[in-house]
Amino acid sequence: MIVIPMAGMSSRFMKAGYKKPKYQLEIKNIPLFDYCILSFSRYFENERFVFIVRDQSAKDFVAGRCNQLKINQFDIVVLGKETRGQAETVYLGLEELKNESLAERLLIFNIDTIRPNYVFPKQVGSADGYLEVFDGEGDGWSFVAPGVNGKVLKTTEKIRISNLCSTGLYYFSRIETFKKYFEQMLLIPPSDLQGGEYYVAPMYNDLISDGLDIKYVEIQDDEVIFSGVPAEYEHLLENPEQLSH
Repeated sequence: MIVIPMAGMSSRFMKAGYKKPKYQLEIKNIPLFDYCILSFSRYFENERFVFIVRDQSAKDFVAGRCNQLKINQFDIVVLGKETRGQAETVYLGLEELKNESLAERLLIFNIDTIRPNYVFPKQVGSADGYLEVFDGEGDGWSFVAPGVNGKVLKTTEKIRISNLCSTGLYYFSRIETFKKYFEQMLLIPPSDLQGGEYYVAPMYNDLISDGLDIKYVEIQDDEVIFSGVPAEYEHLLENPEQLSH
């Protein structure tokens, strides 16, 4: 299952004067939504996609695009409210599904990130989870402390503990595992959490503490394209050739 949380407010874009949610903004007459979801085009036929949105208008837009892109199996969950972070958005969305399997694998990805030609990495093997990372600068990311053989020792949110920054792609080998550890995290008030929200990356620390196998896979920084803030989107408008990788 590939889950795309889309319940955010696009507040930075609205403050910058944009009238549409960021995933509806276009580059070369194609919405950002398409560029992001086409990251997983090789899985359109056999993988189940779940989109978690705020309202009916977003649902209508997503349904139209999924049909246009010929995604074989997709569900759209309307939350109708703001959440306290990406992890909570995913959890609430999963709770609304009526035919999920707790043994199914779970891949979470952002709607404002483009990951051309994504392929599930073989080196993850039978790991309980993995994060995709790149060598980046700044402290506005989720971070991984690397161990040997691709093992994750620790994760942080907005606290730079290494040069390995998350692309926003998070994997759990079982939906059941994600739900269990999110429910544990719910016992912590948001004000006491790293970043002040229920983010996905810090959840892995509890899995690691319990002896589960969490891996990281490093990609090159030119293998991922970010469009989550107006400056990034405007850069792509001026340099659309970056989207043809």
